[in-house]
Amino acid sequence: MSRQDPDVIDSVEKAFRVLEAFSADHPTLTVSEAAELTGLSRATARRILLTCVRLGFAEVDDRRFRLLPRVLRLGYGYLASLPIWERAQPHMRRLAEEARESCSAATLDGEEIVYVARVPAKRSMSIVLNVGSRLPAHPTSMGRVLLAALPPDRLRERIGTMRLDQLTPHTITDPAALAAELDRVREQGYAVVDGEREEGVRSAAAPVRDGSGAVIAAINISANAGRVSVADLYERFVPLVVQAADAISRDIDFVPSS
Repeated sequence: MSRQDPDVIDSVEKAFRVLEAFSADHPTLTVSEAAELTGLSRATARRILLTCVRLGFAEVDDRRFRLLPRVLRLGYGYLASLPIWERAQPHMRRLAEEARESCSAATLDGEEIVYVARVPAKRSMSIVLNVGSRLPAHPTSMGRVLLAALPPDRLRERIGTMRLDQLTPHTITDPAALAAELDRVREQGYAVVDGEREEGVRSAAAPVRDGSGAVIAAINISANAGRVSVADLYERFVPLVVQAADAISRDIDFVPSS
């Protein structure tokens, strides 16, 4: 029998083996399938999967387990330091300078967006948000870009279960209305939000794609309504943010169709 490394926690290693068993080819797993793919016993695989369910990293339906977006939190420290965001920074700085407003990037985690990069406006009263800040997805421009990129079945499920809190009088809280708005976002390739998360704050967002064309993040420009009209948002900011998002996507090997 081989000796175990005393510095390695065997149960943690096994848990990660089970998490890594999920893939595009195996989006859902039974206990038996997880055991077969990992070489673990059924009892061990079962305990690990049920622990993942309890922690909110997975769910089970009809004996099949599926990972939930919460598992992405395990990689957010890495994501925030990825070379992609180093390469994105020049584009984001240029966008913030041209718009004279704050520019941010975020990814989706369940019902929330998580900020992974930010270039604040060069003004004393810019909106205070930092890398790691979390906001509800449904009333934010970046959240809508990211929700609109979900597969149709996952999007229907997400809209059906997510809390659509009314944060201002303008917040969309009806599931059907939100679904229709996300259809528009998907079709036009950007999202615009006017005072739905916070009154007096307007923003425009566009998707960032990886080499396969999948949406991996969104970037936005946010501004005070006293400085930026709705017309400015559409006529000036939307083209700027779409152009910057496309430039970032090109830098990570995705070339948008012309």
